[in-house]
Amino acid sequence: MHKIRVGILRGGPSAEYEVSLNSGSGVMNALREKYEDKYHPRDIFIDRKGQWHMEGLEVRPEDIIHKVDVIFNALHGTYGEDGKVQHFLEAHQIPFTGSGSLGSAVGMNKVLAKKAFASHGIKSPYGKLIQSQDVKDDVSGVSSEIFNICMMPAVIKPAASGSSVGVSIVRAFKEISPALVLAAEHGDTIIVEEYIPGVEATCGVVEGFRGHELYALPPIEIRSPQGFFDYEAKYKGMSEKIVPATFDDSIKKELEELAQNIHRALGLRHYSRSDFIIHPKRGIYTLEVNTLPGLTEQSLIPRALRAIGSSLHELADHLIGLAMRR
Repeated sequence: MHKIRVGILRGGPSAEYEVSLNSGSGVMNALREKYEDKYHPRDIFIDRKGQWHMEGLEVRPEDIIHKVDVIFNALHGTYGEDGKVQHFLEAHQIPFTGSGSLGSAVGMNKVLAKKAFASHGIKSPYGKLIQSQDVKDDVSGVSSEIFNICMMPAVIKPAASGSSVGVSIVRAFKEISPALVLAAEHGDTIIVEEYIPGVEATCGVVEGFRGHELYALPPIEIRSPQGFFDYEAKYKGMSEKIVPATFDDSIKKELEELAQNIHRALGLRHYSRSDFIIHPKRGIYTLEVNTLPGLTEQSLIPRALRAIGSSLHELADHLIGLAMRR
């Protein structure tokens, strides 16, 4: 029997390099543990400098075309999640998991995503754009401008990053400049956004899963001791992730419907996970969408899968099937 050759793409030149390595490792282990007779996983590793490797040997990206039947894209962040690698795979007609180049580009760019949210009536926090070059030229002047026009506290974050990389909550003038400098390290554009207090939540969706056109996984409630689900809280166990969430059924239903609407509105594919903040009086605000959610042991999609009696094994097999059918 011919085994399907699955190239598992991981690593990459982004700040989410380590997370991607672990996501890819999780997928490889899942395929080897349960689908040994069906799949032949092939490790495709991209180092921090952008050099591709296949099973330990340096290769050109073009070299993989005839060596795999499908790509499982386990990259995160810049290059892997912003449409660039998707464009390459599309140009070479290689089937791959996750959203296509356009949906990925829109989902990764918080400015474009917010515009898409607004056009579909999806509420998100008010934000102002700052150019990173302006910060580098005159961080003091930009800091004063922000302090004069934005209410504190505020959120300062790169316009195109994931895993809360480069994100800060600022509560006083002295905190603005360091936050701007940090955000400027991770992209050309920065968003200064109103801070909305509340409980954080996330909800994943999977296309064609368990007989549903777009299946909503159970929403997860997130409680972080520092009040912010940052990189350390996500990947170093410094937060409480409650699944199923303790919200009222009406809130859970609204979160599920919002996650489905966001997936459709941005033209995403296969699966996604949207993040929200629930204000006690103002309702639910969408923070961002993740077009390639993390698949590590600490990640949220695997937790939601376990809550419904599923697993990363089942999801990986399902997503590869979706990619192959395309």
